[in-house]
Amino acid sequence: MSHEPGRYTRQERLAPIGIDGQSRLRAAHVLVVGCGALGSMAAELLARAGVGTLTLVDRDVVEWSNLQRQMLFDEEDARRATPKVEAAKSRIAHINSEVRIRAFFDDFNASTAERYAEGADVVVDGLDNLETRYLLNDVAVLRELPYVYGAAVGTEGMTTVVLPNMTPCLRCLFPDLPPPGTLATCESAGVLGTVTALVASLEVTEAIKILVGNRDAVMRELVSINPWTNATRHLDTRRSRDPDCPCCGLKRFEFLDGSRVSRVTVLCGKNAVQFAPAVGELPPDLESVERRLALHEDLRRDSHAVSCTLREVRSPDGGSLSLSVFADGRIVVRGTREPEFAKSMVARFVGH
Repeated sequence: MSHEPGRYTRQERLAPIGIDGQSRLRAAHVLVVGCGALGSMAAELLARAGVGTLTLVDRDVVEWSNLQRQMLFDEEDARRATPKVEAAKSRIAHINSEVRIRAFFDDFNASTAERYAEGADVVVDGLDNLETRYLLNDVAVLRELPYVYGAAVGTEGMTTVVLPNMTPCLRCLFPDLPPPGTLATCESAGVLGTVTALVASLEVTEAIKILVGNRDAVMRELVSINPWTNATRHLDTRRSRDPDCPCCGLKRFEFLDGSRVSRVTVLCGKNAVQFAPAVGELPPDLESVERRLALHEDLRRDSHAVSCTLREVRSPDGGSLSLSVFADGRIVVRGTREPEFAKSMVARFVGH
C-alpha cells in the first residue's frame, strides 16, 4: 500500500532516518505487550511513525481509572468496558490506516508468549509486573529479539534496552523477583500520566533506532527519570552482563518453561486476583459457565468472557464481589486482593 504524500516528510528529513529508514519502518513488525499507559502510548507513536505491523497483546478492558493516562481510550470505551486491544486497534485505524494491527485480547504467558513473538523485529514493554517482564526477557533472549524495557510508578520512570548477545538482559540487572509487597505499584503509589507518556516516548525512540538499523545509537544505560523532582540518573550497564545469569548466561528460561511462573496474580492497580490457566489446559466452555452462574446478578456473556456479581457473598472487608471467566481460561475475582479467599470463591462458584 502506498502512503499519502507528505505523511512522513518531517521524519524522512531527519538525518538518522531518511527515506531508507522510513522504508525500513514500513517493513517492520513490533510486538507491544500490554496496552495500558505505556503500551497504548507506544502503540500510537509507533503507528504515527509508520511502523508497518503492530501486534498488540493485552488481557484487560478499559476502566474509568485508565483515562487519566492511557491515551488511546475515551469515556465510551470505559462505559462499555471495551477490551483495550480492540479500542486501541479501532483508534489506530483512524490515526494511520496504513498500519496493520494484530490485536489479541489474551494473557501473555508461558503458553502464548512465543506465538505472539513470532515474526516480530522488536518487542516493546507495556507491562505492569516484573514476573511477566522476566517472561518477556526469556522470549527475547531465546529468539535474539531486541527488547525495550520500560516501567513507571509514582512520579518516576525507568527504561533500558536488551540486545541479546550484546548487552545485559533484564535478569542481569534485576536477578530475581523481590518479595511480594516490596515494590510500589500504581495502586499503592499512584502514577503521574506525564511520566508514563515520557517513558513510552523513550521506549519508542529506542525501538525506532533499532528498526532503522542504527544500533550504535541505542542506549547502553539504565535510565531513571523523575520529572517531578527534576532528577535523572544514568547507570552504565555495559559491564553488567553476568556470565552466570540464569537467562542469557546459562540459557535457563525458567519463566518461559513455566517453572518460575505463578498462576495466581494480584492485579496491579485493581482490587482483583487473577488465576491463569495451566500450560496445556483446555479452554472453558462458556455456555456451561453461563449456566452455572445463571442465578447471580448482572450476568453478562460475550465472545470474550462470562461475568457476574456474586449474590449473597461479600469480600472480607464487606464489599461486593464479581467474577469473570474468560475464553482463554483466565478467571478474575474482583473485590478482593486476598488470593486464598479468591481461590475459595472460584472453587465454590466455578468448580475450577
